[in-house]
Amino acid sequence: MLAIFNKGLVNPPQELYSPASLCSSRKPKLPEEIVKDFVSSDPPNAFSMSFGDAALLAYIQPGNSYPRHQRLLCGLDGIYCVFLGSLNNLCSLNKQYGLSKCTDEAMFIIEAYRTLRDRGPYPAHKVLQDLDGRFGFVVYDTKAGQVFAALGENEGVGLFWGIAADGSVVISDDLEVIKGSCAKSFAPFPSGCMFHSEQGLTSFEHPSSKMKAMPRIDSEGAMCGANFKVDVHSRISSMPRVGSEANWALGGSTA
Repeated sequence: MLAIFNKGLVNPPQELYSPASLCSSRKPKLPEEIVKDFVSSDPPNAFSMSFGDAALLAYIQPGNSYPRHQRLLCGLDGIYCVFLGSLNNLCSLNKQYGLSKCTDEAMFIIEAYRTLRDRGPYPAHKVLQDLDGRFGFVVYDTKAGQVFAALGENEGVGLFWGIAADGSVVISDDLEVIKGSCAKSFAPFPSGCMFHSEQGLTSFEHPSSKMKAMPRIDSEGAMCGANFKVDVHSRISSMPRVGSEANWALGGSTA
């Protein structure tokens, strides 16, 4: 999967940027070029959609191959979700949210996001902690102009993110796509964490702890985008949010 969001839409961690990208033999690409290369890798099974200058989403259907994990893409009422992996407790979650038994993981994420955004406050980390399985997803809310991404703590599904030539944020489960698109300005998306376009990167497994960036040096000795880890010995010094400011669609958490 591939998701690209304009720098005016999201505010990524500064540590993702690497000065080494400017002098690397492999230069960062522009979003249009990234999507073109991604789709051309498997034209019969590739699908992409553009949202003006704000965002691009692309997806390659499994075709005749059997991927390591499930990949889903769907949209509803201006909310789009790319989901990787599976949820072991999907049936109980659908029942909890009053959804059809046929609702898949991507649609569940959209329905849960929409319900919690519109109808009542609930901390983001509480929602994500209820998900049992190996998962990663990216949500783009076209109406609210918001991006929400998360990666479960269980191994098996991985996400990577980086910075394109124009400063856009690139997210993909394919490391080679990220390397080819972002040069040295990339890093693994940290497990057990969530990213919101306005609230930034936080841990849903340890919501009261701060995130810290650890410098990354590649095999060529060049500085790359940092690894982001939870500093379990630190705490976020802020008053708990209340009301609509606490819901997961806004990326809020209670300390």
